[in-house]
Amino acid sequence: MGTIIDYLREYGDCPFTDMPLNDVDSLVLCQLSYLKFDGLVPDLREGGTMVTLEEVAGHRDVDGLFSDVRYEKENRALFEGMMSGRRFRTLRLGSYINVIEREWETQFSAVTLRLEDGLHYIAFRGTDETIVGWKEDFNMAFLSPVPGQAYSVKYLNEVASRFEGPFCVGGHSKGGNLAVYSAMNCDPPVQGRIRKAYSMDGPGFRPEVLEESHYDRVADRVVKILPHSSLVGMLFERDIRYEVVESKNFGLAQHDPYSWLVEGRHFIKVQDIYEGRKRMDDTLNEWILSLDEKQLRTFVDTLFQVIYGSQAEDLITFTADWKKSVNGVISALREVDDETAEILRQTVKSLFEITLLHRKKLPGAGKAIFRREEASERSASAGTRGSRRRAGTGEALPTES
Repeated sequence: MGTIIDYLREYGDCPFTDMPLNDVDSLVLCQLSYLKFDGLVPDLREGGTMVTLEEVAGHRDVDGLFSDVRYEKENRALFEGMMSGRRFRTLRLGSYINVIEREWETQFSAVTLRLEDGLHYIAFRGTDETIVGWKEDFNMAFLSPVPGQAYSVKYLNEVASRFEGPFCVGGHSKGGNLAVYSAMNCDPPVQGRIRKAYSMDGPGFRPEVLEESHYDRVADRVVKILPHSSLVGMLFERDIRYEVVESKNFGLAQHDPYSWLVEGRHFIKVQDIYEGRKRMDDTLNEWILSLDEKQLRTFVDTLFQVIYGSQAEDLITFTADWKKSVNGVISALREVDDETAEILRQTVKSLFEITLLHRKKLPGAGKAIFRREEASERSASAGTRGSRRRAGTGEALPTES
């Protein structure tokens, strides 16, 4: 039992011709998309021949891949693991794009990969360390499509025209949302070639988006995988099939794909999301769907107005100097007008009301819910793992990043 890093050690020399792409491989490729390939992989808008992972490893600027210090150690281990064996060493990469636009509140990145057996995999990056990227995630609560979703459809249609045959799309976190959104809304001939669309703990969609995008056309090809205590992946999730995997982390830290547990060639599966977490996820979804667009937009805009007040451009900077960031946030809060403050008050009040309503419906409600949740996780981590059940638009891409 281990993680995707251990999987690479065990199966890194097994070619795709002998062992086709599986769910664990998909998570490996989704996580690879988080690396900063700027200047190392041919840009979508410039064309050029795909490069191998070996060529990237030999580039003089290869250390730039790991500039996201949040996961630098893990990303280095991933890259080295992929390079150490035949399975991924000859992986080809191309059509890279990385766009961050604060004015349009979007962060979008994707890369096209070609496996040894010829299968293409289009990987969408999830939310990176930029505050712009996190703002776009929150915008999904009331805006569709957000710019990143529109870009994903354009990107998929464009790159799919450059090669033939079936392919897969996938991503972790927001990247999983983009993978499914692009699959739902791409051109019909492209959609017909999609083998699988992977969403690795990616947020879902408001009900009207699923209906308008004809989700049923791709539903049987969507593979949604969540950790045992998922929050992000359960946003807007209603009656959509998903699989649940075990994680070595607790709570929200399970969103980290490096914590997902693997045994042999497969994830360690469990029956469902923790019951306490599921109740909290349902409460959050009900609250979001109960708010009108003005309330949601005001809540999200004001939240990030105060975060931007810290003068930080990314979460690394924001957390590196807490004193400076908090002082900036406090100053920004003083600028909030009375009408906005009242909307915020009513919005937060509605969350508490829905939460209390859910608790009243349960026996032994209140703090007991959270105690049971914590006890369940402690019990799960105390040696029971071995007995667990295995269970779009036509909008143009920007011309420069």
